[in-house]
Amino acid sequence: MSKSLFLGLLLIALGGCVSATVDEMTYNEPVAGIGESSVVILGRRHAPDYDTEFDFIKCIGDHIHSGDPSIEVINEIAFINEFYPWFEPRTAPMQPQTIDRLLQLPPVANRFAEMQLEYMIWIDGNTIDTESTGSMSCGIGPGVAGCFGFGTWGTESEYEATIWDFTDKVEVGRVSAVTSGQNYMPAVVVPIPILAPVQGTACDSLGDQLLEYLSANH
Repeated sequence: MSKSLFLGLLLIALGGCVSATVDEMTYNEPVAGIGESSVVILGRRHAPDYDTEFDFIKCIGDHIHSGDPSIEVINEIAFINEFYPWFEPRTAPMQPQTIDRLLQLPPVANRFAEMQLEYMIWIDGNTIDTESTGSMSCGIGPGVAGCFGFGTWGTESEYEATIWDFTDKVEVGRVSAVTSGQNYMPAVVVPIPILAPVQGTACDSLGDQLLEYLSANH
């Protein structure tokens, strides 16, 4: 069997597999959808040991908008910059009731009204690599260079979305997703990473549940 055929079969056999667990507790769903109102999705970044990734927040927003183009999802970075410093990690509201303090500032209140902001969704969590095993060696010789070996490592994602009803200043639900998978790195001359779509699965899982909550079409 040729090396290329062997490697091809190995890639098929090791195709990344991801397990996912989703929990949901929501109430007061907008049965008719959110209409012309908008939603902003923000990442929590107040923990000392991790930040919720900006690209994960964008992934969820894109997932919701692609599932229902009528839902306006405000860009997170643009929102944070526009309302600086009120949504920086140290000053961001931790409870929906504290939004009232911001609404006492006329420029902030007026801009929120212009946005027709109906829901604020906070995402807390991150993706990490876990245990790794295997070995790999690389070398250069006369007329040849390459790597040989095999490595594997795990990846875990854990995120929770907290939904705030911006009009009533109350929490109306929580959705969580925990995903995990195994990655592989076989090397026969050239290392080829086979990555399990762990974070992407977490994005799809949370995005589906939030879309179902916000949209009248799901």
